[in-house]
Amino acid sequence: MISPIGNDINNKNLSFASSSKQEKKLDYSHDTLLKNNIITRTRIGFDKFTNALTIYPAKGITGNRNSNFYEFLTMGMIPYVAGSAMLMGVFNLANKYYSHFDKSKAAVVGRKLALGVVFFGLAKNISKSFVTKPVQYITGVDTELPYAKVNYELPDDINDTDVVSIEYHKVFESVEFPRWDLLYGDDEKGEIRNKYYDKVAKKLGLGEDLNDSDQDVKPLIREIVVKSNMAKTISSYLWAATAVGFAMQKPWEGFMKNATLKFWQKEKFKQTISSFGTAAKESAKLFYKGEGHGIKKHSGKIMLGISALATTLGVLNVMNYSKKPDKLDASDVIIPSEKYEVC
Repeated sequence: MISPIGNDINNKNLSFASSSKQEKKLDYSHDTLLKNNIITRTRIGFDKFTNALTIYPAKGITGNRNSNFYEFLTMGMIPYVAGSAMLMGVFNLANKYYSHFDKSKAAVVGRKLALGVVFFGLAKNISKSFVTKPVQYITGVDTELPYAKVNYELPDDINDTDVVSIEYHKVFESVEFPRWDLLYGDDEKGEIRNKYYDKVAKKLGLGEDLNDSDQDVKPLIREIVVKSNMAKTISSYLWAATAVGFAMQKPWEGFMKNATLKFWQKEKFKQTISSFGTAAKESAKLFYKGEGHGIKKHSGKIMLGISALATTLGVLNVMNYSKKPDKLDASDVIIPSEKYEVC
């Protein structure tokens, strides 16, 4: 017998399709180009790191069918951070087992090692802008331009609807298949379709009001991206090594001995901030001037010079376009006095 619906209206087993995910306002409804600034990069980094700690491992462990290669690569930052923390703790955590004299010696090495690990990571990431920013200024091409990709996933439950995930990529992370479509203007918003490509063409010296500026500059953009990636890879590791040498200078010993990250200890924390600047200044002087004799005395200058030279040569190499289209018109290839036959 079929019972009336009203008799079971209070039945707790009665279920309805959840609309919470439909009502939830998404950050992006479609693949969206993002501004490349410090706020965006910080938000992307935080989002990727928290997901790599929580959501992505859970999906992998449970064998979720929506787990993908992007999530696998993103989780790679966790062993990087864990390894850095382990390296920083090698000397510092074992100090209590040493004699008093050995403890003081190990503490100095441990603190410098910890500072070196931090400076290595910071310099490796920050130094990439030493290549990308000049290239962007000269060519108009931001090789690090980010965008948010919207993935529509398969539902895990019968009640799931419109299940989406957001991935953060770069427009030119694939040289073979860049996201050219995101760089075109929106006709519905009254934007010029080739506005971005027109700007790049002008920067590259191809002229203005080109019929197909996008087709003219795409091969050049690919070349710029490839060369920039190589320049960033080489120079970033050199700057990271330079930062480690900077962290090994003696003035940091006094700073690290009295420094604290306990911001609730206001006075001591303020003292830490002010003494950081002093230690950095003195360490920079000592790193540049050097100590001892021979190559040891000039090792800081040499390392700094090699890093700066590699960056400069990398940027100059990017500026050397080998695929620049020739500026030809009909008069350059057709001689009026000659006869031609169309085949």
